[in-house]
This record gives sequence, structure tokens and C-alpha cells, in this order.
Amino acid sequence: MPNFTVRSDEQELMDDFNVKDQGLLRTLRELEIINLWLGGNNITFSGLETLLKQAGQQPVTVVDLGCGSGDMVRQLAKRFKKNHPQIKLIGVDANPAVIEYAKSKSVDFPDIEFITDDIFSERFQKREFDIILCTLFTHHFEDNTLLQLLKHWRSQAKIGVVINDLHRHWFAYHSIDWLTRLFSKSYMTKYDAKLSVLRSFKKNELENLTQKAGWMQFSLKWKWAFRWQLILSHH
Repeated sequence: MPNFTVRSDEQELMDDFNVKDQGLLRTLRELEIINLWLGGNNITFSGLETLLKQAGQQPVTVVDLGCGSGDMVRQLAKRFKKNHPQIKLIGVDANPAVIEYAKSKSVDFPDIEFITDDIFSERFQKREFDIILCTLFTHHFEDNTLLQLLKHWRSQAKIGVVINDLHRHWFAYHSIDWLTRLFSKSYMTKYDAKLSVLRSFKKNELENLTQKAGWMQFSLKWKWAFRWQLILSHH
């Protein structure tokens, strides 16, 4: 029986930035479907809407960290560009094969910028954005590393941060195990999906990390299906 009392420190297959095989691309496609089926994208959408209200009509730069296939950034363009034409969307991922795939899927979205970069690099950490988005991204980091990121984002994100990540729970673990056994054809999805739950968070863990990082204004809400929406704001 898996241990749900503490976060797992086992590495996911997707965390290997040198992976370039077809299993990776199949996994990216399957993650798009999972997020669509389970409504996970709406958590990021509503969080971004909350922060955009603080921006008014000013130009806003929004970066999606760990953007994967770029599906989230494309969905954002479809959803927000009409009412927020001033928004600039950027997708960042450390795996060059993933960024090339995202670009190939985004030829109809010439305004989206995709960048291959390590978010811990000095070059990237000197960049500033208005809003940082993290969808199923923060659970990839152990607590001390994530704490340092949360601290750095206080200066790197001028308006705020939206984190959409998993709730570590036995039902979520066994549900995703069942779903991937039935529908997934990717060895990576079958392995990483369950591990993602074990690497994810209890409510008090996210609250403690947020407070230790010095964010005074934040909202943490549980969302279906076993997700957390954490909105960090300077206002």
C-alpha cells in the first residue's frame, strides 16, 4: 500500500529532459485528454481571471511554466485573447523535444512564444512576468526547491501566481491507476500518473510552503477532481 502521509521523492519518467521518444509525445497527448475529461484546465482559467482583474486594461505577460505540449497556452489564447487583446502568452519547458512538439501544435497561434529554458538558470530567473501559471508542475519539486521557487516568484511575478496541482489522496491514486490501465497506451502515463499523486500535496503542506515563502495574500481552494487551486497575489 502506498504511503499517503508524506510526499514521495521518487522521480517521474517525464522529469528526464533527455527523453525524446514517441512515448513522451503520446503521454503529452493523453495529458491533454485527461485534463479535458476531468475539468482540470478550468482551475487555471478561473485563477487567471482573478489575477487579470487586478491588471485592468494594461498589457499583461503570462508565462506557463512546464508548458508541455502547449495545450494550456493554446486554450488560454482561445479563451482570453478576445476580451484581453493586450495579453502576451509564453510557454516554457526545459525539454527541447517538448517545445518543438508544442510549436508544431501551435502553428495557428503565431502570437504564442515558446521557450526552451531551465527555470533555475540565471538567465531565466532574471526575467520578469506579470503572471506565472503552474499546472501540474509544482509537484515535480521537493519541498526545499519549491520553497525557493515560491520565494523567487514574489519578485519575478509582478501581479501573482496561479498553481493548479494535485491533492495527495488514496481515492485520487486508485482512480488514476484504474483510468490509465483502461485507456492509456503510454508506458510513461501509466507510471507517472500514480506517482504524480504520491508527489502531490495535502492542504497544510501547501499552506506552510506559501507562508514560509512570504506570500501574505493567497487563496487555497479544493477543486474537483482532487486538485488544489492556489492563487498568490501581491494585492
